Amino acid sequence: MAEKVITIFGTARAKPGERIYKLAEQTGKLLAQAGFTIANGGYGGTMLAAAKGAAEAGGGVIGVTCSAFEREANKYVSREIVTGSLDERLDTLIKSGRGYVVLPGGTGTLLELAMVWELKNKGFLETGKPVILLGEFWKPLVNLIESDDPESLRHIRIAAGPEQARGFLVDSLKNDDD
Repeated sequence: MAEKVITIFGTARAKPGERIYKLAEQTGKLLAQAGFTIANGGYGGTMLAAAKGAAEAGGGVIGVTCSAFEREANKYVSREIVTGSLDERLDTLIKSGRGYVVLPGGTGTLLELAMVWELKNKGFLETGKPVILLGEFWKPLVNLIESDDPESLRHIRIAAGPEQARGFLVDSLKNDDD
């Protein structure tokens, strides 16, 4: 069976001990325990936390980095893919994932969510690839989008926590044998 990769988007500003850092670490751990490989941007913050959780649970971690940043991938990345631009990086993260988990974050995470969501809305991204928003952080945005485009909500799910996100992904991808 082919590797099942889940792309995790989130903030680079999260620090060890913070709630969002712990949330990312638990998410990475639970996804690895469920047999998923995780992919993310490969650097610090929630990328580091999710990678740490996945690696310590025995899972694989794909870090999609960008040569423009001139930084090294975090120590938990088991496979690095170096891209030449932010556009290429995001494109690679999207193409790599069979599903997506979006943690709280800033403008970079908003861009990642918007791209995945719009690709789903326009039919350019496979319908079977779930998009999971973790926690209530994105709820105001979801409500705002719903006021203009209620149909777009069919492409996303909000999970209360990492356990529910894992459940949504396992259920959505259980028949995915590609």
